[in-house]
Amino acid sequence: MFARLGIRWGMSLAGIAVGLAISAKLLGHISINLTGLIEATILFWIVHLIVDFLALRVLIRNPSVAVAGLLALLSTVISLAIVSALVSGMHIKGASSYLVATLIIWITTAGADIWARRMIRARRRLG
Repeated sequence: MFARLGIRWGMSLAGIAVGLAISAKLLGHISINLTGLIEATILFWIVHLIVDFLALRVLIRNPSVAVAGLLALLSTVISLAIVSALVSGMHIKGASSYLVATLIIWITTAGADIWARRMIRARRRLG
């Protein structure tokens, strides 16, 4: 059980870090240094867990797939706004940068989640 949790958390952190790094590389109005990337990844992960929990468990008890996807995007943009306000090594200018970065981070975290599920399934088959 702890191995599965470790895989999911590790892949989630990796997806966030990759999404932030890609956003900073591709978008001219986002800058982040290495310390900022590490701080932003950890803080983003914590904030995203809290916002996701509140949205999916407290506010809406049985979301449809479409509502869950929309809430994931919303929690990503909220997390990004909070992180960019609190982390001094990360700066985002402009609403369009927030929107595109949100999509990039959402895609990389979704990809990391899919990869984590595959890793967990592979471990079950082997063990």
